[in-house]
Amino acid sequence: MEQELFFKDFEESDITLQTQIMKRAFDEDSRRHLNEESGGPEGYDNGDFLRKWALHPASMAFNVVFKGEIIGLINLWIRPDRVNMLGCMYIDTAYQDKGLGKRVWDLVEKSYPDTKIWRTETPGFSKRNHNFYVNKCGFHVVRIDNPGDLREESYQLEKVMEK
Repeated sequence: MEQELFFKDFEESDITLQTQIMKRAFDEDSRRHLNEESGGPEGYDNGDFLRKWALHPASMAFNVVFKGEIIGLINLWIRPDRVNMLGCMYIDTAYQDKGLGKRVWDLVEKSYPDTKIWRTETPGFSKRNHNFYVNKCGFHVVRIDNPGDLREESYQLEKVMEK
C-alpha cells in the first residue's frame, strides 16, 4: 500500500499542474473558513509561489503521487542542524479527508529520521489545518502571531521528535 503513495522530485515543468492543484486546495480552505471564493498566499494562483519557494535552491520540493497521479506537493527545508521546516503541503480537494495527508506526513518523517524538530506555520483562520497538524501529526502551537487578526493571524507550530 505504501508504494501507491510516494514522492517524486518537483521540477519547473510541474508548475502548471501544481498551480491548478494548489489553487483548488487553497480556495477550498478560503471557502470553508473565510466564506470567500478564493484566497491563498501571494502567487498561489499563477505559479509565482512555486517558482519562489518550491524551486528555491535551499528547499526540497516533491510531487505527492498517489496511484500514479500527482495529487499534491510538499516543500521542505532540511537543515544541517536537523531543525527542519515544512514550508508548504497541500493535497488536491478530490483527495482530501481520506487520510492521505497523514500518510504523506508519515512518509516525510520516515524519509528524514534524523530530524530533531519539525517546524511549520499555518494561517490562524484555517481550523482544519490546526486539527491536522496538532491532533493528527503531533505538532504543538508554540506561538500565535497577530492574534485576533482574521487575515494576518498565524500559528507557529513545532514537533519535537523523540529519539
